[in-house]
Amino acid sequence: MTEKIQRTVVVTGAGSPRGIGRATARRLARDGWAVAVLDLDGGAAVEVAEELARDFGVPARGFKADVTDEASVEAAITAVEATDSGLPGIGGLANIAGVTSPTRFFETTLQEWNRIMTINATGTYIVTKRVAATLKDLGHGRIVNMSSVSAVRGGGVFGGVPYSAAKAAILGFTRALARELGPTGITVNAVTPGVVATDIRAGATTPEIEAKLGEDVVLGRQATAEEIAALFSFLLSEDASYITGATYDINGGSHIY
Repeated sequence: MTEKIQRTVVVTGAGSPRGIGRATARRLARDGWAVAVLDLDGGAAVEVAEELARDFGVPARGFKADVTDEASVEAAITAVEATDSGLPGIGGLANIAGVTSPTRFFETTLQEWNRIMTINATGTYIVTKRVAATLKDLGHGRIVNMSSVSAVRGGGVFGGVPYSAAKAAILGFTRALARELGPTGITVNAVTPGVVATDIRAGATTPEIEAKLGEDVVLGRQATAEEIAALFSFLLSEDASYITGATYDINGGSHIY
């Protein structure tokens, strides 16, 4: 896409300084995409967008969006599509916004279950439904959803039962949506990372736990956010034009099957 910037990719959850969302936004900007950065922290989203424009010379804008709220998502995507946004038409979506929780099953509450499911699974649904409507009219597009190795191995990494269930829901969502949207020219795929060195576990682990998480991987370390971003980049590219409904593992060998 280096010589044709002319589509915008929407990246959710891209405000965290050490997150997969931000790394993915940077990689996609490097690839030549215009980027719409969506995050619950609107100020962080704007800062990231300014960084992308400065570092890569692409159109980039940041927008506050709560992925669990339809009105908030509608307002953000409408702003992305506005003629005064400076962004070209939407061509891709990276659903990365999410949260985790290590709480053991019998210590969970319904409130926590709903929070984890809503942010991860329902948020993916809400954003995808709004963006996919635009892509359907275009007759072309790429959607890549963030799941987790926890969805395919049944937890056992860091996230507990609600997290694994939410990420498994995203896999079913991805496969069913790929079937439905395929005839419209839209591909839909999922990425299932293993343990990644990001801030998603901030305050919930210790340096010793973080070290152990890496040691338990066949390759002996956690993934970098940039390594996950590279996979998102591929699945959003023209090189992935015949891939849809797929689940891409990137876990360093923590789950081999």
